[in-house]
Amino acid sequence: MLGGDPLLAGNVDLAVVLIVLLKVVVVFVFLLVATMLMVWFERKVIGDMQNRIGPALAGPFGILQTLADGMKFFFKEDLIPDRAERRVFILAPLLSVVPAFLLFSIVPVGGDFSDGGNGTVEIFGHETFLQLADPPIGILFALAMSSIAVYGVMLAGWSSGSKYPLLGSVRASAQMVSYEASLGLAVAAVVLVSGSLSTHDIVAEQAGAGWGFIPNWNIVLTGLIPFIVFFIASQAELNRPPFDLVEAEQELVGGYNTEYSSIRFALFFLAEFMNSITMAAIIVTLFLGGPAGPAVVGPGWLWGIIWFAVKTIFFLFCFVWVRATVPRVRYDQLMDLGWKLLIPLSIGWFLLIAGIQVASDQSWNALAVIAGSVAIFLVGYGLLRLALATSRQRRLEGVVE
Repeated sequence: MLGGDPLLAGNVDLAVVLIVLLKVVVVFVFLLVATMLMVWFERKVIGDMQNRIGPALAGPFGILQTLADGMKFFFKEDLIPDRAERRVFILAPLLSVVPAFLLFSIVPVGGDFSDGGNGTVEIFGHETFLQLADPPIGILFALAMSSIAVYGVMLAGWSSGSKYPLLGSVRASAQMVSYEASLGLAVAAVVLVSGSLSTHDIVAEQAGAGWGFIPNWNIVLTGLIPFIVFFIASQAELNRPPFDLVEAEQELVGGYNTEYSSIRFALFFLAEFMNSITMAAIIVTLFLGGPAGPAVVGPGWLWGIIWFAVKTIFFLFCFVWVRATVPRVRYDQLMDLGWKLLIPLSIGWFLLIAGIQVASDQSWNALAVIAGSVAIFLVGYGLLRLALATSRQRRLEGVVE
């Protein structure tokens, strides 16, 4: 068994290899086209919110503006600073863009999950899932790819031989570590409720019957808090406003990619927007049922693609909305939000969900378990606030340097 996909459950012959290669090509082309449209979409939406026109000249409604920009980057001069570490300088953009492709490979983008369906479709006589891969450790793979992406930013700043990119990369390492913890704890809550690390299994669990008009999504089952934590932490992981201190132009010129030009700069630009699409798809998969949804009329697998696209576009709009309306935070506010709020909240909520799960398995009094967990949570929160207040007071009195 190479994975949860039924395509790989039996003998792997030439037809299976060709279907997998077809999936790879489709995912690659889809991500490139989606990234091009995402750049146009973001510029158009922000333009509307700020009472500007936005892209309007290249193609209908300016939709070809991103293509024109990409062609321009190809013909620009490629510069490498004299003091740069050449090999690392060349490698860094690839370390940013490749994890974005790999992360999207585990996302289910369609399939028939309605009326008890398991999301399989038939392609050239073979049953398979509408995702490139479904490894049993899909969530761990996603966290690993998210962690690897920071190396591209770090190495780009370090290898440039300039102080401003280096400061940007140092900020990136601290920011990524700070928010990776809360991101992982939010994902752990989803895994605890779903009982699986497979992204396909997580979607299948959410496709079940809910409570009347309330769907059986993890955003409901986990109590909303992990979703909020994941959404905020994902913005910091993506270095998007208001958490784009890695490339704060007022302080660091352009941040970690200041010394890059031509196609290498375009790769960082591509990775930024591609990661936005991938992270929106991950949020939909973990918390909103992915492609699961009712099939109104026609084939169920087609409605799976439609539901996935609608949910993902909604979150991409939310990403753009936040970027256009929320001002950039200070660096101390960024660190305080991650370490003093999101991580303690994630740990406390994870323990609360774990307590409820154990109570359900052991037939304990669920109300007593919830009351006890909330009491412990409030005591821990009070102790944390007391420690922070004491530290602040001592610092003001000059006890702490």
